[in-house]
Amino acid sequence: MPPRPRPRPKILIVLHQETSSPGRVGHMLLEEGFDLDIRRPPLGDELPCTLNDHAGAVVFGGPMSANDGDEFVRRETDWLQIPLKENRPFLGICLGAQMLANHLGGKVEGHGDGLVEIGWYPLKATEAGKKLLHWPEMVYQFHREGFSLPKEATLLATAETYPNQAFRYGDNAWGIQFHGELTRAMMQRWVVRGAHRFELPGAQPGRDHLGGRLIWDMHLKRWLSEFLQLIFGKPAVG
Repeated sequence: MPPRPRPRPKILIVLHQETSSPGRVGHMLLEEGFDLDIRRPPLGDELPCTLNDHAGAVVFGGPMSANDGDEFVRRETDWLQIPLKENRPFLGICLGAQMLANHLGGKVEGHGDGLVEIGWYPLKATEAGKKLLHWPEMVYQFHREGFSLPKEATLLATAETYPNQAFRYGDNAWGIQFHGELTRAMMQRWVVRGAHRFELPGAQPGRDHLGGRLIWDMHLKRWLSEFLQLIFGKPAVG
């Protein structure tokens, strides 16, 4: 009998709404040869007590704050000790990055002048970031809070309004404030459902979200592919 094919390694995907999707991150991981283990803690899903059966984890964004007192927010933030202790590849996106910052002793809060980043904004890689890969010049944002840089973390990318945009902690923990995972359908949905936030100081009108996508998304997509390979690598074939 021919040898049975090796099962595809799994990436834990943590989402925060019933309709949320891992979007482009999910598509790219599947194309690379990973399977997705999707959990939604706000809906009652448990998180694993070890990542021994996973090749890594991604915690995505959501409308809630990393400072909220909801049980699942505290549970998720505490759970981050598992990928850190086991040194498993971990990526936090927006809320996920803010949870990671909180877990590491950083601080999550809004801008002192009430400014938000909702739309497309310039990004600047640090010298440490440039050594890893080429970063996009513009990225898509949708947040009202940012995070301080945790102690012993390395800043990889910065911006004017919220200076801490991407960081690395240890060998395998990464956090990014911006969004590279949105498909066109996801962005259209965010623009419709989040239109009430476009009146906030610093936010851009909805037409600029979709117009900017035509100009800058191709560079963001290429960066995301390289970034995910940097974090998770390629699964062994066989």
